[in-house]
Amino acid sequence: MDAERRHLVIFARTPAFGVGKRRLAAGAGELVTLRFQRFMLADLRRRLGRDRRWRAWLALTPDRDALGRPGILPQGRGDLGSRLLRLLKTLPPGPVVVIGSDTPGVTPADIARAFHALGAADAVFGPARDGGYWLIGLKRAPRRRDPFDGVRWSTSHALADTLANLAARPVARLRTLEDIDDVDSLERAMKGGRCIRPEFS
Repeated sequence: MDAERRHLVIFARTPAFGVGKRRLAAGAGELVTLRFQRFMLADLRRRLGRDRRWRAWLALTPDRDALGRPGILPQGRGDLGSRLLRLLKTLPPGPVVVIGSDTPGVTPADIARAFHALGAADAVFGPARDGGYWLIGLKRAPRRRDPFDGVRWSTSHALADTLANLAARPVARLRTLEDIDDVDSLERAMKGGRCIRPEFS
């Protein structure tokens, strides 16, 4: 398939002091949190955004930071499910893989595996250790159930709820990774050397 028909989306909040990642900020401080957010967004765009096997997009909130910038989309309003569903309806035709900006372990090989899995499956997930997921990939077809209907976001039920919505469809899974949500997960990432610079210590 033409790379222009494979869409990788990095779903992120524009890094800003005192905004986002509240559990991480409570333990690591606002400055470390801001540095982490800036580093992760820049690192993912550098490592994944230049790969010629897919077309990379950045979906940002707040929306004003996306306006008039090529390759950058506004997330729009609503909960995470509403914003993801809007994104799926906005992008050009082709399979879509979406990742967040707080999983340092993700690699280009993971993204390639996700697109490969969508050759046989209707959906693919990268499970997170906390019961959510760090990646979701979907084929897009009309008149199918909303995969995000009733999902309990930011809980240990997020993956199970989404899978329940896709119960009649073939689903693939990638390896389990850890999102950085608090100071403990940040320290584990630093000790493992997973794309975290020393200034976060």
